[in-house]
Amino acid sequence: IRNKGNNWMNTASDTRASKTPSPPIRGLVSLSERLLMLEKLAVAAFMTLLLCLILINVGTRYAGIPLYWVDEAAVYATVWLTFIGGSALTRLRLDFAVTLVSEKLSPRNAERLQALATFIAFLFAVGLVVMCWNWMDPLGIAAAGFDARDYAGESFNFLYTERTQTLNWPTWTVSMVVPLFAVSMSVHTAANLAEELGLHPKIVRKDFNAAEGVN
Repeated sequence: IRNKGNNWMNTASDTRASKTPSPPIRGLVSLSERLLMLEKLAVAAFMTLLLCLILINVGTRYAGIPLYWVDEAAVYATVWLTFIGGSALTRLRLDFAVTLVSEKLSPRNAERLQALATFIAFLFAVGLVVMCWNWMDPLGIAAAGFDARDYAGESFNFLYTERTQTLNWPTWTVSMVVPLFAVSMSVHTAANLAEELGLHPKIVRKDFNAAEGVN
């Protein structure tokens, strides 16, 4: 009976995977893959930048002429690297996972649990997009004629008037990584959910097939 059940589940999975994905689903997965490619390039760039900043910081301190802005630049590079890398790991299914429950379930129920977890992650990402929209309030700043002081006086949102301490960059430019992360994570979790539901064949990544904690 167990063999028949396993054969039935495998046949059902093959049947779902053999269906031709609809154009919207194909477009969603394609968009996710393109975002992933850009995120990989961005992660490599920020890792290189962070390494250079650390070396500059060590060299200038050793020479007795420390550059104080390097510390802040390294912090912001780490923040952008973390958010972009986190989004990429979501698509690669390399995010942390507790498999204590799923390991005790049948393959079919484990797939259902994974789909539920992916759906919850999708809801979180969409909620983060809404929060970032309210936080950035692009319509509000546009209605104020992009005058940061007038907007801050009316809304008490000082995002567009604050600047970083040593680099003197507008804070909102550094904070843009959060809405970018929210949008990209929404796309990735939606693509993952489409694959979990059998709407699109799962993309096999040979480079990560032996990684621990892959969902």
